[in-house]
This record gives sequence, structure tokens and C-alpha cells, in this order.
Amino acid sequence: MNVADSEVVASVLTDKGFKVTNDINTASLILINTCSIRENAEKRIWNRLKAIRHLKKKNKGLIVGLIGCMAERLREEVLEKEQLVDIVVGPDAYRELPLLIDEAESGHKAVNVLLSREETYADISPVRMDQNGVSSFISIMRGCNNMCAYCMVPYVRGAERSREPESVLREVRQLFESGYREVTLLGQNVDSYRWENNGSLIDFPQLLERVAQVNPLMRVRFSTSHPKDISDELLRTISRHENICRHIHLPAQSGSTRILKLMNREYTRGWYMDRINAIRNIIPGCAVSTDMISGFCTETDEDHHASLSLMEWAGFDFAYMFKYSERPGTKAARKLKDDVPDDVKTARLNEVISLQNRLSAKSKRNDIGKVFEVLVEGFSKRSGDFLSGRTSQNKIVVFPKENKRKGDYVKVLIERCTSATLIGTIAVF
Repeated sequence: MNVADSEVVASVLTDKGFKVTNDINTASLILINTCSIRENAEKRIWNRLKAIRHLKKKNKGLIVGLIGCMAERLREEVLEKEQLVDIVVGPDAYRELPLLIDEAESGHKAVNVLLSREETYADISPVRMDQNGVSSFISIMRGCNNMCAYCMVPYVRGAERSREPESVLREVRQLFESGYREVTLLGQNVDSYRWENNGSLIDFPQLLERVAQVNPLMRVRFSTSHPKDISDELLRTISRHENICRHIHLPAQSGSTRILKLMNREYTRGWYMDRINAIRNIIPGCAVSTDMISGFCTETDEDHHASLSLMEWAGFDFAYMFKYSERPGTKAARKLKDDVPDDVKTARLNEVISLQNRLSAKSKRNDIGKVFEVLVEGFSKRSGDFLSGRTSQNKIVVFPKENKRKGDYVKVLIERCTSATLIGTIAVF
């Protein structure tokens, strides 16, 4: 999501004569896009600010700005603690950047962190900053209405609002015409996408189908689905279109119904398992990934083992796994005690990671001997004689390049695997 936001910012500024540079030493404006979702992300930003302090000393005219979620939450601390920051801009105020830069150039601190109920940046054509020229992101909605106890998104990104569908389709067509062959539709909860106009309603399954119909050669992914909202209708839409990728990211966060209730996730362990079963039945061969949090408030060994058993049962293909870190202002910070010792959180997280490593390895071993269609994204990191791409299930594949190139679809026979990668050869029929 931060990538998509950065592309919107780049578009706003290039329209005003700015140019993007890859050399920070030549920049007259440095904008650091931030995230407040997890504590480690904020720590990295403080470190980044310290790392560029010398540039400000060397170039007194350099303007440094903090944009995004952290900017909204920590505006006062940022301006007071880090005197090198000139601009603080929240995620709904990017259109104001040119004016704020003018204000900073006149010697004043410039701040706009107001949240909006309407802003979607639907009319802005992002400047694509991705490196491969094959895959890109499209934000279809902003904000979130799910008040998960541990999460800051509703506070720093505001309420849900969806983009007008034609603006999404127009962006997809533009990407395809520019040579892109894969697009990921983004939203905090894409299942909540809803556009009403003159009595007609377009929901996410309908939007996804329209995007898939732009061109069968354009692969379509989406992130993220919420377990309480993912519907059989959405799954059937995926099953009807080969170019909608067979991968669903479905964050569980915990396998304990008690903890899920404290998290305000609005589903139970049983409901989550039902959704996994629906995915397996309606879309055979679909990969499923997840998020897991270890050490949430009051989590017991029993709750922890419930998470491990859910992971084992689901056989997730991969996962994002974290220790719980209390975020200021959230419901959990206000009403629940962060009472699981850090060493216990770490030990439980290590168990979760160890289990997922085994599940991921098993998932890849199960692919050996199968043929997958791979979209080539570029050369392998290790050799110019090999290409790299992803399957519909979002697994990385490396294979000899022969006469193939970036943007091609290639049938690849999987012959072996490492812990992170499938390795194969071009299939001969």
C-alpha cells in the first residue's frame, strides 16, 4: 500500500515539475513514506531520519518531509524531536504537497494531516516506481471500518471509501497498454469494496470480474481479504477466470476464538476454518497465506497451541508472522493489558515461524513434478542465464531463460526446490 501511495505522490509532484531521482545525494526534496502499523516500522523511520541528517547539514536548502501514517500520528514529536523535518503530510493530503513545499521553502514548517471521507486519488495516474515493468499495484479503496483492537489503520487512514469502478478499469487498461501483465488490487479489506451510484451497486466480486475481463493476458491479484467478509460469490468469481490468480491472503491472526474476540476480529476459529474449506472446494489448487500474531494480550499456552494447530490444519503456503506490539491509541492499548512477557512472545513466535517453515517447505515439495504457468518478471538474482517469475499461486520460480523474456508467460516443469524458490525447466509438450 505504501508503494501505491508513493506512486500517487510522485505523480502529484511530477505534474509540478519535479523529477524522481535514484540518487539521494542529488535530491532537493526527500520524502519518507511511513507506516505506524508495527513498532519496528516506526523504529526504522527514526533511524532513517538520523541517517540523512548529514545531507541536511551539507545542503541547507534541502527539504525533508515525512508522509503517510506515521506522519499523521507523530506530527508533533517529529517536528520537535527531529528538527531536520520541514513537512509532515498525512495520507489524505498528498494533493497539498506543492503548496506545503512552497511554505517550507519560505522557512516555515508545513503540516497537513487532516483525514478525508472522500479522498481516493481516483483521478491521479500514478508514476510507476516498480522496477520490473511487469507487475503493479492499484489502490481500489482507502481507510478501514474494522476496529481490530490491535490496529491503528482506522485512526491514521480514516474510514473506508471506495474508488469509482471506471477509474480502476481505466488504470488497468493503461497498465496493460504500457506492457504490464499483472496488477494487484489493494485495500485494507477489499471484500468491503462498494460503489453505489444512481441506485446501482458494484461490490468487490463484480469489480474483480470487470478487471479480469479487461484482457485475459492481464493477471489479477488482490489484497487483503477479511475472513468475516470473504464470500462464496467472490470465490466463484475467481474460479471462473483463469487470469485471476489462485492465491488468497486471509489473515487469521490467531487460532483461538477467545483471542479473536479480544482482537475484535468478528469471526471464530470455526468460521475461519469454514472459509478455508470453501476456498479448497471452490478453487482447487488455490494457495492460501496468512498473518499470525504471537503474544496478544492475555494469550495463554492453550491459545498459542490453538494457533499452531490451526496453521497445521490449514497447511498455509506462507505467512507473515509477528510479535504483538502495543500501538498507542488502539482499543487494546486503552482497555487491555499487554501482559505476555517479551521472552514468552519471542519463544511463541519462534515456534510459529518454525512450523510455517515446515509447512512452506512441504507446499513447495508438493509442486515438484507439476507444470505451472509462470509470468516472467526478470532475471534471476544469481545468474543472467536464468529467469525468475511467479506462479498464479504467488510462488517464485527460477528456470533457464532459453529464448524467453520479461513479460512472457512460460510453462515450467518444477524439478526441485529450495526453502524459498521453485526451480524448473521450460516444459516441452
